[in-house]
Amino acid sequence: MDQNSSFSAGTADVSSANSDALAGVTVIVCASCRDETGSDAHPRAGELLADDTRLAAADDNIRVRTAECLGNCKRRLSAAILRDGCWSYVFGDLAPTSGADLVTGAKLFATSTDGLIPWRGRPDSLKRGLVARIPPLDMLKD
Repeated sequence: MDQNSSFSAGTADVSSANSDALAGVTVIVCASCRDETGSDAHPRAGELLADDTRLAAADDNIRVRTAECLGNCKRRLSAAILRDGCWSYVFGDLAPTSGADLVTGAKLFATSTDGLIPWRGRPDSLKRGLVARIPPLDMLKD
């Protein structure tokens, strides 16, 4: 989607992501997501992904929250990355170990100058797993 859109697909300098910029980004993980077998076993795969994301974000000022359901069940493990006043992203087809990818995406988002997660530098799981990009309310047209 992003690679063919009219928006910038440039890169951002993740290494320069400062604490203030990262504080504006939130990763929401669907804690009720099941694994590919559909097992009801606990902890659920979504809970494991949330834990992995928190671990990956431990040294950064990135908020990691959970939701009971993101309604993306056909795409299994799901998460969203949000930033105030910017587009929001929903991803699916993640693995319980995709936490580092979500944190990388959050860092790219935090350092983006155009309010989009750059395509270049985005982990493959966030390229293949993109479900939707949702505009901020103030960008909607009548």
